[in-house]
Amino acid sequence: MNVIIGIDVGGSTTKIVGYSTDGKLIGRLKVEAADPQTSAYGALGKFINENKLSLSQVKQIVLTGVGSSLFKGEIYGIPARQVDEFRAIGLGGLALSKKKEGLIISMGTGTAFVRADKKGIRHIGGSGVGGGTVLGLCGQLCNARSFDTVVELAHRGNLKKVDLNISDICPGDISTLAPEVTASNFGKMADGLSQEDLARGVLNMVFQTIGMLAVFACRNDNVKDVIITGTLSTVPCAKDLFKQVERLYKIKFIIPPHSIYATATGAALSYIYQNGNKK
Repeated sequence: MNVIIGIDVGGSTTKIVGYSTDGKLIGRLKVEAADPQTSAYGALGKFINENKLSLSQVKQIVLTGVGSSLFKGEIYGIPARQVDEFRAIGLGGLALSKKKEGLIISMGTGTAFVRADKKGIRHIGGSGVGGGTVLGLCGQLCNARSFDTVVELAHRGNLKKVDLNISDICPGDISTLAPEVTASNFGKMADGLSQEDLARGVLNMVFQTIGMLAVFACRNDNVKDVIITGTLSTVPCAKDLFKQVERLYKIKFIIPPHSIYATATGAALSYIYQNGNKK
């Protein structure tokens, strides 16, 4: 069996996905390390070991992500090449969601917006609001410096103490906006706020910002399916917060299974499939 491995090399976290050359999934793996090269080499070695593969079975390694430029030529004697990260995001998002087209959002340190359809895959923009925003603000406001800590705090937080809602400024609806809709992120900041409340407010602001940017992108391009990928997509409250935006603006937010592996998946598939045909 010949194997194609896609590797999404982040600053300290590397995601890896392996497929056979006929498109059969072999496995997925995430590894964290102090630097991209250590992370990538560690992920590859662990993936090969856990899936009982030999180096000779790996036909091609396809790298993408911010750390992919650190690698040149071969890795462990295996041919390696790079693929554009936005192409990998688009291919991976469609593959995991089983959609033929859509707006794919990759929520990493920042957020990338990629449009994928029969015309191709194109990067349409992005935002500096993302996981880096969450960790930066929560580090200062809540002394929480890991995603696990932020998520744990936010789960116990009370958003009503942090955000100003329509109901706080107006009795009843405003046009199509229901009373529970956010009028101003961090606009209330009631006395006695806890770290939990602040963490929930930060996540709410980030997800609402990304959700509204998706709404504008969809209206500009007449697309209804928004596929959410990346590290932030695994935060438990993300689904509920995107559902709120979905109900207001009649677009569909999809968080597919294994969403954090979308970019690595797309990297591998970019080699296996070219112009819709197996290589």
